[in-house]
Amino acid sequence: MTKRNKELSPEQRDELLGTLKDRFEKNMNRHKGLEWAQVQAKLEANTEKLWALNEMEGTGGEPDVVGHDKETGEYIFYDCAAESPKGRRSVCYDREALESRKKHQPENNAMDLAAAIGIEILTEEQYRELQNLGSFDLKTSSWVQTPDNIRKLGGAIFCDRRYDTVFMYHNGADSYYAARGFRGSLRV
Repeated sequence: MTKRNKELSPEQRDELLGTLKDRFEKNMNRHKGLEWAQVQAKLEANTEKLWALNEMEGTGGEPDVVGHDKETGEYIFYDCAAESPKGRRSVCYDREALESRKKHQPENNAMDLAAAIGIEILTEEQYRELQNLGSFDLKTSSWVQTPDNIRKLGGAIFCDRRYDTVFMYHNGADSYYAARGFRGSLRV
């Protein structure tokens, strides 16, 4: 991804807000007790976060509100696409893993791509919270934040849902597959 202005045109902003509002209203089970008008006011006051949500949407993440932090007043968005976002698959875990591959390097890595979008990769705990809101990654898998002790040994972790159960696995951080991407979170 190239660096560019992190501001949407009025047309892009209106289109994104319409998409997010429709998704919000169709999936009330993800954010019981929250009102769209309050979410929209927060979004309109923070153009850089709106830009990040547009990037999440553009890469297939289908972001939606999954919570509200009462202490900070922030709304929490996760990628809620049924499968790992299409525009973020076939990536290894991080830059170190990417650079360690001598042959058949993927085009990008999950950590750098998340940073370019302006989001955080879900933790295993967040991934499991997401799975309480529906059934995600029935055919794909998603990298999740890997503890330093595992990463220092060359590994990384990912999760998926099979047999109506959420599983956590490990792989070499330099591995990448067409069906593995990552899901992100954003606080607004």
